[in-house]
Amino acid sequence: MTSPISAAHALVHHQVNTRPLLDVSQAAPSYPPPPVVIDAIAAAASDPSVATYAPQPGLPALRSAFAADLSSAYGGEVVADDVLITAGCNQAFCIVASALAGPGDNMLVQDPFYFNHGMWLDVEEIEGRRIPNDDGLMPNAEASAALIDERTTAIVLVSPGNPTGVSVPPERIAEFAALAKANDLALIIDETYRSFRPTDAPAHTLFDDPAWRDTVISLHSFSKDLAIPGYRVGAVVAGEPARLEALKILDCVAICAPPIGQIACIAGLEHATEWRREQAERIAIHQQRFESVMADRPGGFELVAAGAYFGWVRYPGTLATDDALRKLVVDHDVLAIPGTAFTEEDEHMLRISFANLDAEQIDRLGERLAEWST
Repeated sequence: MTSPISAAHALVHHQVNTRPLLDVSQAAPSYPPPPVVIDAIAAAASDPSVATYAPQPGLPALRSAFAADLSSAYGGEVVADDVLITAGCNQAFCIVASALAGPGDNMLVQDPFYFNHGMWLDVEEIEGRRIPNDDGLMPNAEASAALIDERTTAIVLVSPGNPTGVSVPPERIAEFAALAKANDLALIIDETYRSFRPTDAPAHTLFDDPAWRDTVISLHSFSKDLAIPGYRVGAVVAGEPARLEALKILDCVAICAPPIGQIACIAGLEHATEWRREQAERIAIHQQRFESVMADRPGGFELVAAGAYFGWVRYPGTLATDDALRKLVVDHDVLAIPGTAFTEEDEHMLRISFANLDAEQIDRLGERLAEWST
């Protein structure tokens, strides 16, 4: 399996029309960081100490600030020692997966699955077993029990989901936590898009359990919250055994997350709370507009699910997904990500990152999809 991002962007060379491309492929913020974060980065750049290594687990001030942020958001107990800062959330998953499993082991993953997770499990020769879904692409914990055997090491959830945007409700997450605990497994929850859920209520209540560190491994990204994807800062929140094993791998692949990015995160956590809320509200408004545009199924495109940054969309006709993707670029000047990057079979799906667009561009997207003819 290879990255669909680079493969999709290679199609841009085939564009023949003169109108601007609507790029709904990569899920990266299209707006600048908050001013307080930009100021912190500028100030840090002139400090020679920032060019050195940070402490391997992360800057103490960032670990403390993030633990406080999580405790406030979830109403449970997270302390600085629970936090390991990484060079982005993708790295957080990679080092945790490698710490927990090896060749021949398996993990339970959502269907559709996040492609970077799938790529890493393939590299490590770890089998990803697809979790059965209820209606609405909601993973089913009870049905997942039959997938567990002596080589299973973890259950992996992504909420809100990538590519679907579906948020797994707290009670369903609790069911998976109970399943993991009963089978002595880790429950890994990638919460990259936690700030972009349709509610301000806690994403889950797992941190309320004093024994959460025995089971739960929560992964986070600052890229979306603070619009700093290039500064590569993420976090693992876990109990000591998993955290220390992951730290050994971090030492080998990156030593530490970039200090300047960590300084940016401290400024954002301490001084940009309102800015973060405003961006989440703005993207929620974009989601409403996107759903409204897709409600009439322009060109036959069907919105199956939406949330956070994403729309999970079924395209019309019988073309293979790679051919449909090329047609979108060449004939309709729209660049998306193929659903085959997230599923085992070709289900005629596309991931559309509506958060990349402004309101006018979302309307334009609907117009271009309406041009489609099979």
